Amino acid sequence: MNPSFSGHGPDGGEPIDFSAPRPVPRASFPWLNVLLFLATIVSTLTIGMFMSLSFEGMDSVFADGILAGLRADPSLLLEGVPYSLALLSILFAHEMGHYLTCRYYGISATLPYFIPAPTLVGTFGAFIRIRSPIQTRGALLEVGIAGPIAGFLVALPVLALSLTRVRFVPLDSALVQQGISLGDPLIFTLFERIMGVVPPPGTEVYLHPIGFAAWVGCLVTALNLLPVGQLDGGHVAYALSSTLHRYVSRGFLVALIVMGIFYWPGWFLWAFLLVLLGLRHPPTVDNSSPLEMRHRVLGWIGLVIFVLCFMPAPVH
Repeated sequence: MNPSFSGHGPDGGEPIDFSAPRPVPRASFPWLNVLLFLATIVSTLTIGMFMSLSFEGMDSVFADGILAGLRADPSLLLEGVPYSLALLSILFAHEMGHYLTCRYYGISATLPYFIPAPTLVGTFGAFIRIRSPIQTRGALLEVGIAGPIAGFLVALPVLALSLTRVRFVPLDSALVQQGISLGDPLIFTLFERIMGVVPPPGTEVYLHPIGFAAWVGCLVTALNLLPVGQLDGGHVAYALSSTLHRYVSRGFLVALIVMGIFYWPGWFLWAFLLVLLGLRHPPTVDNSSPLEMRHRVLGWIGLVIFVLCFMPAPVH
């Protein structure tokens, strides 16, 4: 039985019935999320356009400048659609994996915020904000692993499609000499062997732009699965064992510094950012809640995905 209360307004006017249901405030339209997403579409379309024209050997259309080329043929921007669509699909799947799992567990979370950027990728990625405590270890693990699994599952068909469109270019060509050599994650090597993508002697694989989108998706997945701090992998490690999380976080920080010395200097920046963000993980509301078998299986799946996507030297 619900209690009923009544009273008078502050001016002694009509009585107020406190038992009457109050209207639920309507959620405001997520203008910032939409605007950032549209801006990221533009930035990735632009980068994708350059990649596609370079892949097709049509760089000369911008001999008089980018604006002049687009004024002469605005439809050139559509060349960036395959890359933009592929990359944003992977990032969107990753973030919606987190978001929908939060909704399932009744955890308050925002829609994804995409970050446009004038980089070689066209974006700094995306994120959601979790605005309420996570109650149990199982919920924490599932929220953490859902994003990488969803993004990885979308990246696989993108990768397979891209390998049907690769080019082989001579090692002494300008494309190889002046370009950037990307590291091969294990999943790329496996797919190349399965699909028979073997470059002839003296040549190298030149990825189609959607292949580069799949590569970026793998890199993002691997970085997020680092079992450090409050990254996705940190959520999983903490849910499995708070003690494990403490030691693994510190161990991986040292490993990143070592890899920065021997493989890729970019790991120094990542180590610095992780220290800046903090290696500790806040406890769940019920830190003693037991895990089920499916949670441990999901933890192993996360480890397999990390191994398949990780590259000691992403860029040469």
